[in-house]
Amino acid sequence: MGYYYLYLLATLLFVFGIKRLTNIKTCQQGNRLSEIAMTIAILAVLLITAGISWLVVIAGILVGSAIGLVIAKRTPTTQMPEMVAALNGFGGVSSALVAMAYLLIDPLLKIDGTSLADSGIVNAISTPATVIIGMVTLTGSFVAYFKLSGKKVAHPLKGVQRHYLHGCLGLVAIGMGTWMVLTGNHTGMTVAVILLAIVSAALGVFLVMPIGGADMPVVVSLLNSYSGVAGAAAGFVIGNPLLIVVGALVGTSGLILTQIMCKAMNRSLGNVLLGGMGEESVAKDAKDYKSIKSTSPEECAMLLEGASSVIFVPGYGLAVAQAQHIVRDLGDLLIKRGCNVRYAIHPVAGRMPGHMNVLLAESDVPYDQLWEMDRINSDFKSTDVVIIVGANDVVNPAAREATGPIAGMPILDVDQARTVIVIKRSLAPGYAGIKNPLFEMDNCLMVFLDAKEALEAIVKEVKELS
Repeated sequence: MGYYYLYLLATLLFVFGIKRLTNIKTCQQGNRLSEIAMTIAILAVLLITAGISWLVVIAGILVGSAIGLVIAKRTPTTQMPEMVAALNGFGGVSSALVAMAYLLIDPLLKIDGTSLADSGIVNAISTPATVIIGMVTLTGSFVAYFKLSGKKVAHPLKGVQRHYLHGCLGLVAIGMGTWMVLTGNHTGMTVAVILLAIVSAALGVFLVMPIGGADMPVVVSLLNSYSGVAGAAAGFVIGNPLLIVVGALVGTSGLILTQIMCKAMNRSLGNVLLGGMGEESVAKDAKDYKSIKSTSPEECAMLLEGASSVIFVPGYGLAVAQAQHIVRDLGDLLIKRGCNVRYAIHPVAGRMPGHMNVLLAESDVPYDQLWEMDRINSDFKSTDVVIIVGANDVVNPAAREATGPIAGMPILDVDQARTVIVIKRSLAPGYAGIKNPLFEMDNCLMVFLDAKEALEAIVKEVKELS
């Protein structure tokens, strides 16, 4: 029983680790605590489980760790959202495989006439639930992965027809799960669980297909919650209290984050899952701009020379251009000249929750310069220059209109600044696929260059003006 205290220790470290992740200044400590907790959890399982093959487990740990290390080292920051989506999928399928393995190798279930229902109500519910949620998470996450990679993944059906398909697949999954639980034939149980896994995988694909690219940050967060729920359910299947607790932590924290993301978009979760914003088509008037004022890096540097306050607004374009280091260099130059420099972070900027925070932290931007939307919005009216780097929908004034794809979504009030500089390669729309009236405003200047190229040129000009 002494080894079970290791479960308690690991649980506490996971809780403290997640708590530390809620603050930018302490998030690295949170990661370290969680890593220690996972190490203790693995050690506890090895010590508690009788008859386990240490050689096989250690070999699996080494192989998995090596693969994870290589992927982490080779994945650029621009592909971080895709990697997070893939990891969610792997978490889901691992839980599903645990439940399937329990079902197929448990000696009691191999006895003719013994059904899963005979093993208790907990196993009867948690086993099919783990398979369903785990497989939905797997395939749904990889559909999200392809969408985040820019691949066109369209649902074969439109409107209410797709809902009928999803409903039918859900009913079939429930039927397969019921058969799996009630049958006393091991061969029938095996067939049922395989069919359940296939149907659940198909359901995951079709559920995520119609969701638009603009909603992918919410979907990634929700799938992260699914992976936690699947893990908790797997904990009930194998009777592991630590897996139950940790899975519940991941599931609830993912759901809370999903709610925060929906609030930031002023949309309900149901609307996100059924709406498909940004997926159907690009607005016809997306390039129909009549009064665009373009500028050059030289003119931008002259504007910055007389600025006492500058706010950078990062977006996905910053990640694509890998320009986070040069934007920090420009910020440092302006600070040395006595300028007040800050970075405005919108909750859904980028392609995953916290994407911009991760990007700027990588380039060592000081934490106290990162300001959340609610905190900084009132300061735009007293700001000399706002520099928007690759952001679009999160600064689009169309959100203030009564109707439209992003109507009601809280945005960064950049248009209230004295001068707005938008660094963008073209007038192409953002993920929501609509025109941005900001680009036509009198105080807005467009720099039509790659973000890194534009920022490097501005840095050069600012240095020459010093």
